[in-house]
Amino acid sequence: MTDMKNESKPTGFGVLKNTRYSRWAVLASLACGLWLLPAGAMAQTAEPKAGEAKPEMDHTKMDHSKMDHSKMDHSGHDHHKMVMDDGGMVMNWNDDTPSRDCGKISGDVAFEVRAGRKYAEQGQSFGFSQNEWNVPACSRVTITFVNEDNIRHQWMLHGLPRYLYPQGMFHLEASGGTTRKGTFIVPSGDKTFLVHCDMAQHMEKGLKAQFKVGSGSGDLPSVPGITDARVHDPEQQNSGTWQLVLLASGLMIGVGAGVGGGWIGRKSHKSK
Repeated sequence: MTDMKNESKPTGFGVLKNTRYSRWAVLASLACGLWLLPAGAMAQTAEPKAGEAKPEMDHTKMDHSKMDHSKMDHSGHDHHKMVMDDGGMVMNWNDDTPSRDCGKISGDVAFEVRAGRKYAEQGQSFGFSQNEWNVPACSRVTITFVNEDNIRHQWMLHGLPRYLYPQGMFHLEASGGTTRKGTFIVPSGDKTFLVHCDMAQHMEKGLKAQFKVGSGSGDLPSVPGITDARVHDPEQQNSGTWQLVLLASGLMIGVGAGVGGGWIGRKSHKSK
């Protein structure tokens, strides 16, 4: 007969293997990890503390796969200056008020920008006639946007002063075969602004550009004909790092809870 007193006792993960709590421990570890995973993304977009500036929306990280502004209800944009009809839209134009850091308008600059399939870079579906513009600080800029395709396209610039431009945005939208024109005034300082089309998947398919004031603040990633798609993006890397850290923490918590539960269950079983 086997001597039960001399039977070896399981330790470590052996405890889990020999208790009815093992499956619950594994499920708990996975659940904790998956529950904490979204917190990595939330940590990157958390509301700022009192006194901190609200971060600008970064459209380069947004999922545009289901966005179609031609079908959106724009009635909630009462705070925007907007003219819209079947042919397109002009939003947040400004032809007379410079930003506080400028004091006065330094000069006038005008560009004609065309959009269409004929301007697409290799491997892309759409393109702008040019993907980079450079103007002096405090310039008044007039954009004439010509859509040569048979579908809607947009020329949207982000990052302007919010007290002059709601959501920091200047926006031109033109239906296929139409033209829209609008004016805005850039602030002082050296900065690079994002320009893109926000129609479904159009930015990912080539309608992305950069607008530099002064010397600019560097190049944006993945601008067709300007920067390679593999340009290092530290914000995206930081977000991924946070998610990995939180996932690992969740797994450790789950395993620890499982081991503790297994030990308690074994003690309870032994005492019976």
